[in-house]
Amino acid sequence: MTSADKQFLKDLGRRLAHLRQETGLSQQAVADQLGIAQQTLAHYEVGRLRLPVWLVPRLAQLYGVPTDALLGLPGARPGKRGPTPKLQRQLERLTHLPKAKQQIILDMLDGVLLQHR
Repeated sequence: MTSADKQFLKDLGRRLAHLRQETGLSQQAVADQLGIAQQTLAHYEVGRLRLPVWLVPRLAQLYGVPTDALLGLPGARPGKRGPTPKLQRQLERLTHLPKAKQQIILDMLDGVLLQHR
């Protein structure tokens, strides 16, 4: 591996870690969503392992950024709307819970919202 390749992997790893932290997700939560081990994600974030190509679009979608921005391509911008707001990402994650747990969370949310009318 060339030094340029090593530097690219380190820079990519820093971007991945930054985006994950920005979204408020743990390494374990991201790894679970991707179907990989937490240790593998940790290796990607420090640039020890090459990120498989199939993960690039999934990570970009998870973090709400274009793939170009994820890869650090020159001139890449996060898009007009920017990253997906945290509340929206959390709501999307709720759709993966069992219906009974979704209902519990919706009931809690309704209760809080009723208190602040």
